[in-house]
Amino acid sequence: MSTPGRRRLMRDFKRLQDDPPAGVSGAPTDKNIMLWNAVIFGPPDTPFEYGTFKLTIEFTEEYPNKPPTVRFVSKMFHPNVYADGSICLDILQNRWSPTYDVSAILTSIQSLLHDPNPNSPANNEAAQLYRENRREYEKKVATIVQESWNDDEDDEEGNENNEEEKS
Repeated sequence: MSTPGRRRLMRDFKRLQDDPPAGVSGAPTDKNIMLWNAVIFGPPDTPFEYGTFKLTIEFTEEYPNKPPTVRFVSKMFHPNVYADGSICLDILQNRWSPTYDVSAILTSIQSLLHDPNPNSPANNEAAQLYRENRREYEKKVATIVQESWNDDEDDEEGNENNEEEKS
């Protein structure tokens, strides 16, 4: 079934493949164009540098008129990210525009990692540390950056195990 939202997601995917923005990637899951997996690499010269953060993006048939639901799957310590991984970002809420595509969403989230807004906190502890004790904030971020690498290793081990089961 081809709906306007699904056709738009196919265009978004093609654009993401043909002209990938630096430091982000995303693709639909195998069986569902409405559910995507994405990765954001921590921006250089930030506490998130070298991190590999996984997200899910869930679209409705109303896309692009309604924003998708985007969540970090990887553990995240950031003033604008809730405990469940949901992201407090204006373009995903009250400033959404149908002109935004998956590339724009991912690059906006990446720039939020670079430039948090502690005045609109989703995580009060992270916002307070960001404002009052930057060194402690950066220490906590360094921990989740390291955990993001372990996530990758777990995935690879899982894939290796799956391969062994298949043979």
